Amino acid sequence: MTKETTIRAIGNSAGATIPKAMLEHFHLAEGDKVHLVEVDGGILITPFDPTFAEAMNLYQEGAKTFRNAMRQLAK
Repeated sequence: MTKETTIRAIGNSAGATIPKAMLEHFHLAEGDKVHLVEVDGGILITPFDPTFAEAMNLYQEGAKTFRNAMRQLAK
């Protein structure tokens, strides 16, 4: 799904409007936080925190490596 929007002045900042159909499709509402991620050739607007995914990958690696230690600590 691709939509075009216009960047508009909002006080001393600028913002882009998101069509209602897209907000509903992605379960977003006014006040929700989104992340702007710089990607090759543009900007990705996502409700998912990219640093969270990275942290989870690191956790999973550590959990595999230190499985026995984690089991002992859980006792």
